Amino acid sequence: MIDSYDLEILTPPCDPGSSRLVVKARLAADIAPVLPYLNATLSEASYLPEAKSLIWKDDSHTIAFHAHEIAVSDVADRDDAERVIDDLVNLINRTWQQRAEIIPSVATKARPTPMAVYKLLPATNCKDCGLPGCWQFALKLVTAEVETGACPSLALPEFAARLADLRALVADTA
Repeated sequence: MIDSYDLEILTPPCDPGSSRLVVKARLAADIAPVLPYLNATLSEASYLPEAKSLIWKDDSHTIAFHAHEIAVSDVADRDDAERVIDDLVNLINRTWQQRAEIIPSVATKARPTPMAVYKLLPATNCKDCGLPGCWQFALKLVTAEVETGACPSLALPEFAARLADLRALVADTA
């Protein structure tokens, strides 16, 4: 499906002094047809069929697949960017080759809102998670930058029901 791409590496526009970079691979091929197959196979992907885009977070990057572009956040340098993009191109090509064995999914899976997550947190602003407060924790939980286990208060018996609801909402197992 993808046999070549042009690479663009840039500093995130929202964080001009950042030491981490964003990489964009501009594709000649239209990868929109593979997105339903990726949606079916990548856990926690957020697919928007009308926009022909799929957002996915792996262990260390947020990845946006678009019809003619792959964008990846939080890369260290050019070598890291090339490695990550090559891995994603291989994933796309492998998925496309195996599409006969995959039931495509056009289901829209959206992440919960920070407010929905915040409402399930203890709201103590204790900072035991290392963040300034529960709102900041909710923002990071929604983007999978932290797990529920990072909040010690959620382990208390009085928050057991909230923790169960929160884990179901963010698909977290910590």
